[in-house]
Amino acid sequence: MNPTDRAAVEDRFERDWGVTLPESIFRFWEFCASPAASSLAELDIVPAGVSHLSADPGAAPRDGIDVRVHGRFYCDPPEFMTFMFSGSDGYHHGLWSDDGRTCGGVASYYTHDGGGIERSAATPLEAVRAVLERHQRDLEDDDPGHSGVVARLSRLAALRDALTGVETGDRPETGYAYSRKYDPSFLPPRVDPARVTTLDGAGALVDGATALGRPPHNRADMSQFAGYVHATFEDAAALEAQVEEALRRCAAGDPAEALVLGRDLHWASGGDPVREAHANRLLTAAYRALDRPALAGIADAHHRHRALSSVHVLA
Repeated sequence: MNPTDRAAVEDRFERDWGVTLPESIFRFWEFCASPAASSLAELDIVPAGVSHLSADPGAAPRDGIDVRVHGRFYCDPPEFMTFMFSGSDGYHHGLWSDDGRTCGGVASYYTHDGGGIERSAATPLEAVRAVLERHQRDLEDDDPGHSGVVARLSRLAALRDALTGVETGDRPETGYAYSRKYDPSFLPPRVDPARVTTLDGAGALVDGATALGRPPHNRADMSQFAGYVHATFEDAAALEAQVEEALRRCAAGDPAEALVLGRDLHWASGGDPVREAHANRLLTAAYRALDRPALAGIADAHHRHRALSSVHVLA
C-alpha cells in the first residue's frame, strides 16, 4: 500500500463509517501483502470485510445496499467492523469502536457455534498470533513425529518469525505456553468496571443505571444472566414495557439501559422482526444520546439489511 492508497482508504472510512482507522490495521494489511502472508493459509486466515477496501478504496456496494454492512454478520454489534475470517463456524475478527470514532482493539466470535464476543487482542496482528498459537497447540497434541506435522510446524515457525518481526516480538512463548499466558480462555476473566455486562459478552462502555442493576463486565455468571434475559424476552408485553422504560430513561438523560438492552436484543433477535425493531429503536436512541452518531448510522444501516443472504455487498 503506497501513501496515496493509504490516504484514500483513510478518507473512505472517515467519510462512510466516521471512523479513524488505527495504525495497527495498516500493519496488518501490509503484512498480508508481504511474501510471508502466503503462509496465512495454514491458519485459514483470509482478510475480509473492511479489508477489501484496502485494495480498492473506491469499491462501491451493490445497488441499494449500504456499504457499512459489508462484512457485517447478523449478530455483529454496531461497534464491530469485520476485517478477517479465520477457520470454520463463522469465526471472524473485527475492529472494535466504542465511540464510533476511534478503534480500541479487536473483537472476535463464532457466528455459527455459540459463545460470546472475545475482546482480548489489542491489534489485528496480535489476533493473528493468537490464532497461530492455537494451531500450534493442536499440532502439539498430534503425532509430533509424523512427517506432515513436522512440515506444518516448520511452516508455522517461519510465519511466526515473520510476524514477530512486526509485532508480538516480546512474546517468546509458543503453543500452550503462549496460550496459558495470553489466551483469555486459559485465564481468569478480567473485570472491567468501566463496562456493563451485555448478553453478547463484549460489555458496553457506558455510565448510568440499568433496570437489572447489571454488574461490571466479566463479573456476572453469564450462564445465569443469559438464562434470565432470554426468559424476560419471551413475554411480549413485558418486553414492550422494558423497551419503553429504557427509551424514557434515555430521553431523560440516562441512555445506559437503552444501550445494554438494545445490544442484548440485537444479539438475541434470532430473525424475530419485533426484536430487531426494538433493538434498532434502542440502539439508535442510545448512540445519539451518547454522541456516537456513527454507531447510530451503522445500527440503522444494519437494521435495514439484516435479511441479506451474504455479508459480501461490494459490487
